[in-house]
Amino acid sequence: MRTGANTRHARSLRREMTEAEHKLWNHLRRKQLSGYHFRRQHPVGPFIVDFICLESKLVIEVDGSQHGNQSIDSERDDMLKEFGVRVLRFWNNDVVQRIDDVLNEILNALTPNSPHPPCGYLPPQAGEGVKA
Repeated sequence: MRTGANTRHARSLRREMTEAEHKLWNHLRRKQLSGYHFRRQHPVGPFIVDFICLESKLVIEVDGSQHGNQSIDSERDDMLKEFGVRVLRFWNNDVVQRIDDVLNEILNALTPNSPHPPCGYLPPQAGEGVKA
């Protein structure tokens, strides 16, 4: 696919996101996950990935039953790694039923050397927290 065709295809995929992709996007958009900026349905080489944090070079893929052949996904992941990105994969039902676990796993991948274990995926809002 040409670059222009990839972009057009990515735009159409954004309009046709699955329930699980919508749910995850609602938590990733607007830098809601510890200030990390994500893009959705973004071209990387010849592929269009579900979500990517360019800053951390982390790709998030949300898979449904059409991804039953994991050897193809593994080959795709290996090719994506050649573009310098890491890939995390989650099943649709995990995103829908265990969104907090999924978000914590993403946060752990974004901050692998953090001295603090993630106790939540959202930063405190203004006025929240312990007052001295």
